[in-house]
Amino acid sequence: MTYDKRHGGAWDRGGADSYCRRPYSPHKYVAGTLTSDKVVSLSAIDLAAYDAGYEANEALGYHKDWD
Repeated sequence: MTYDKRHGGAWDRGGADSYCRRPYSPHKYVAGTLTSDKVVSLSAIDLAAYDAGYEANEALGYHKDWD
């Protein structure tokens, strides 16, 4: 499946949450991250995109070094 990977989209936010080791918390932004409204009630497609973004980053093992 092809996901919308725009900045602020569900796939992007899933990957970012994984990268920053934030808890699993499906969401997206209407436009850019933190510059538009946050959406937490996701459609099934957006939920799948968030999950895919989160899992893609987990599989790569890329995580922010907070030290």
